[in-house]
Amino acid sequence: MDCQEVIKKSVSNGDAVVPELEAQEICRSFSISCPPATLVADREQCLTEAQNMGYPVVIKIFSREIIHKSDVGGVITGIYNPEQLKKAFEQLMDNAKKHAPKAEIAGVIVQKQMPKGVEVVVGGLKNDQFGPVVMFGLGGIYVEVFKDVSFRLVPLDKEEAFRLVKETKVYKLLQGARGEKPCNIEALCEVIVNTGRLLAAFPEIKELDFNPVFCYPDSCTVVDARLVLK
Repeated sequence: MDCQEVIKKSVSNGDAVVPELEAQEICRSFSISCPPATLVADREQCLTEAQNMGYPVVIKIFSREIIHKSDVGGVITGIYNPEQLKKAFEQLMDNAKKHAPKAEIAGVIVQKQMPKGVEVVVGGLKNDQFGPVVMFGLGGIYVEVFKDVSFRLVPLDKEEAFRLVKETKVYKLLQGARGEKPCNIEALCEVIVNTGRLLAAFPEIKELDFNPVFCYPDSCTVVDARLVLK
């Protein structure tokens, strides 16, 4: 199924957001890297996929009725072996039943847990007056606290994306703080440019949110991708 068909299917299903795995596939088609992830139906499949993928892993509840997984305890990280995974799977299901009892659970997403990098956010929205706009800044749980973000109109090239990055305080972290290796800022700029391309390609997408994006000395990876539909 190509990207346009994925979007159309989500719209016809009345989805508020594109389902996570489909959102990741759309990202990859625009050369935006995401961690390996797969959908499983039960605990045994979860164990098998985690073994194939390699620990550590993250598991997430999958339901079209649950948009913000973290709010219902629907994400468990730091799972390093099968015993931890068995307990985490049961906990995930208990959390979903407790906090979203009416939600239809379609399965569990098993995702490779990526090593920590510098956390940034790359986002975008459709402005009624100016059209598509991309956003970049400090990511993770602090994005709403520090509001260290800057914006640019789409389309933009890598040079403009670099200027966007330099406007933020997180740029100093990306350069390498306290002896840390500098991140690959060129790879980050490619993610920003390709995010603009993605946003402009689909009029059905109202906004998108990649948070966190982990930046490393050799690459950048979108850990969580959210595409919000009109």
